[in-house]
Amino acid sequence: MERCPEEEHPNKAFGWASRNFSGFLSPFNFSRRDTGDEDVAFKVLFCGVCHSDLHCVKNEWGNSKFPLVPGHEIAGEVTEVGNKVTKFKVGDKVGLGCLVGACRTCDSCINNLENYCPKAIFTYNSVYGDGTKTYGGFSDFMVVNEHYVVRMPDNLPLDMSAPLLCAGITVYSPMKYFGLTEPGMHIGVVGLGGLGHVAVKFAKAFGLKVSVISTTPDKEKQAIEHLGADAFIFSYSPEQMQAAYGTMDGIINTASEGHAILPLIALLKNHGKMVMVGEPNKPLAFTVFPLPVDVIGTSLHTGRKTISGSCIGGMKETQEMIDFAGKHNITADIELISMDYVNIAMDRLAKGDVRFRFVIDIGNTLRK
Repeated sequence: MERCPEEEHPNKAFGWASRNFSGFLSPFNFSRRDTGDEDVAFKVLFCGVCHSDLHCVKNEWGNSKFPLVPGHEIAGEVTEVGNKVTKFKVGDKVGLGCLVGACRTCDSCINNLENYCPKAIFTYNSVYGDGTKTYGGFSDFMVVNEHYVVRMPDNLPLDMSAPLLCAGITVYSPMKYFGLTEPGMHIGVVGLGGLGHVAVKFAKAFGLKVSVISTTPDKEKQAIEHLGADAFIFSYSPEQMQAAYGTMDGIINTASEGHAILPLIALLKNHGKMVMVGEPNKPLAFTVFPLPVDVIGTSLHTGRKTISGSCIGGMKETQEMIDFAGKHNITADIELISMDYVNIAMDRLAKGDVRFRFVIDIGNTLRK
């Protein structure tokens, strides 16, 4: 017989959960396992609010398992380590992103790509091997195998670096994999939200020329004066878009809503690559060879252009990313909120009303 969440494991835990597709979050009692030999237990201090959290609490992807405790941009302090743990000790500042498990034997895992393991276990809305559910970082503490824990740089504040554990690796990984890190390259960043603003920061740290492409002209000042982008393109302006035709080596597309693809393809140079990292909840449409061909560069064929996708990164690369962020003082721009503000924050996130990432002050505001 299935046990209730409070009785599945020995240790009482507390967080906030969505119970149904309304997405409304409220206090929730559940439990977590004892700290195993290879586990790290840590107190959650901060947790970012990702757009995928919004999709999941509302079941917009159709796979939500309620009750659902979201949160996979988690930073905290180690409180206990298992007997075989070698990388961490009590008191260490640590982070946890989207993964808490993988098979560790498939080709993806062997090549440090646990994020593409067919048996990957995600930080929430997933199931452990024993059949119990995973619950995320909108909660008081986590217990995780040390393989999936990262060491946070001493010089970065935990609240502002927590979003890097999803948003940061999501944009860093495709830049590295697709060779979009050579100084002097020109990269476009579509969307200036939680992912996009971090993409600008990493791109500038790599020495790239960066153009932000947005449907919101009011973001131009933020992009150029605050984040250091080299140019801003209002995507609804035919003149601005045409001026940028064929100038970009790559595009990191962070948009989480429906948008036109063909005009963006035209911005790429020959052999240019557009990497989709946003996760729209509706299909996007484009034509491989649009007719009539008003602008030849809008065709994938004419220029050997590529549209690809990328999803977070493996654990080795995630640690590499956070170390790079520490070296270059890269953090997210956040609005720090209390736990009881989270439903308002979700509504604001749905409207794009955040600059640029909500982070919940779990350590100071989570109350039973």
